[in-house]
Amino acid sequence: MSILEVNGLIHSYGEKSVLHDISFRMLKGEHIGLVGANGAGKSTLFKIITGQLLPDAGNIVWHPAARSGNLEQHIELTAGQSLRAYLQGAFQELYDAEKEMLSLTEQMANNTEKQLERLLNRYSTLQMKLEQHDFYGVDAQIEAVADGLGLTQLGLDTDVEELSGGQRTKLLLAKLLLQQPDVLLLDEPTNYLDTAHITWLRDYLQNYPHAFMLITHDTTFMNAVVNVIYHLEHKQLNRYPGTYLDFTKAYELRKKQIHQQYERQQEEIQKLETYVQKNKARASTAKQAKSREKKLQKIVRIEKPINNPIPAFSFTVSEQPTRVILEAKDLDIGYGKPLFSGINLKLERGEKVAITGQNGIGKTTTLKTLLGELPELGGSVSIGDRVIPAYFSQEAQETGNQTALEEVWSAFPDLTQKEVRTKLAKCGLTTEHIFQPLTTLSGGEQTKVRLCKLQLADSNLLLLDEPTNHLDKITKEALQQALRDYKGTLILVSHEPAFYEDWVSQVWDMETLRE
Repeated sequence: MSILEVNGLIHSYGEKSVLHDISFRMLKGEHIGLVGANGAGKSTLFKIITGQLLPDAGNIVWHPAARSGNLEQHIELTAGQSLRAYLQGAFQELYDAEKEMLSLTEQMANNTEKQLERLLNRYSTLQMKLEQHDFYGVDAQIEAVADGLGLTQLGLDTDVEELSGGQRTKLLLAKLLLQQPDVLLLDEPTNYLDTAHITWLRDYLQNYPHAFMLITHDTTFMNAVVNVIYHLEHKQLNRYPGTYLDFTKAYELRKKQIHQQYERQQEEIQKLETYVQKNKARASTAKQAKSREKKLQKIVRIEKPINNPIPAFSFTVSEQPTRVILEAKDLDIGYGKPLFSGINLKLERGEKVAITGQNGIGKTTTLKTLLGELPELGGSVSIGDRVIPAYFSQEAQETGNQTALEEVWSAFPDLTQKEVRTKLAKCGLTTEHIFQPLTTLSGGEQTKVRLCKLQLADSNLLLLDEPTNHLDKITKEALQQALRDYKGTLILVSHEPAFYEDWVSQVWDMETLRE
């Protein structure tokens, strides 16, 4: 049975066509992975399905009884509300039923026999509803999901206003999972999760009783939880049954077949065009030439297979610094009150360090304190002579209508337009990307623009906070190679050991530093 039907979907941003004639059905219980390169239109498709965007053409039909839920990237939370109270909102209907039952109990004391019978019937209906939905096990459900996603460690009585951006996303994800909608729409749910929490979510989704559609660049995670892949490429959507690994094998075969079909069709077109050109003017062969010309017009032409540009990053050292890059002595780190106290760290020229630890433990705070963006609460941080840091923040909220080209060019006005366009192209951005407003680019494309600026900045110390968020597999591999080859000093915050473990020189584990 179809829960969702999408028919003939078309969408463009200005003159840029993103989706063309997209049609598919989501069946009950399907676990779908939506894949495609950065900028292919995955998040756009999600926004259209959830009603955040209106398509230029086509229609979306939900089953009338279907409940859907999506993981929004930015949410407003009410100050004064605890994490527990927010999560209890997933069961608001049940809490309302309980409240009505209490009210009915009070009314029963002062009513006639006939009215009492009516109240008792209503009370019985509500009681049955609570029991059917395991209302008396709600607290246990909340604690299980909160613990699985690392919220219990923050304290369920914590005010939601105190949460970081990543912690807010985890809170929304927890509420979404507790609601158990008929269709879950998850866009990069693992971005703010630690390894243990990713494992918990993997196990949860493997056993999820309803349908979901998932966007993630963590292919190992996707491979473990989906049973259908939808691949978005060249504005078209194709369905592949099976896991992500099954898809990669089938896709490689399909690419070869399409290439062969294209080559054969081009040969046929060339022969027909040559014949028409040579024979249409001759009286004896004009009829045959006209016949072949009609045949040419009827050919449904296969679009030439085009490979997405492969990014190539390169980070250079603008000036050699002193041997000791930075040193922290008895450092207290935090906002107002210390998260860590008495930290001693030393970073020497050429070292590459990964900062690890669970979300919310203080990795970004540590990075900003070492950089000097946040004041130390105690102790000291000294930066060596001739050290030139360049910082890549975890998230950047793009506003206004500035294009990718304007964003980079305004930061580096000494470059020519051609030089800026060349740099952006090497980062894997096409001509249509660089003339689009940054706000219309995908998360992966925006990250590429920011990495382009990072490459152009004078530096000999790179500080990178979760740079792989939103990046597809090919771009991630290109960035990994560039950082591996980098001759300078580097501090990296990452939740992906596979990205850094075979090329960093040391790991600073926040859990160990706090002890």
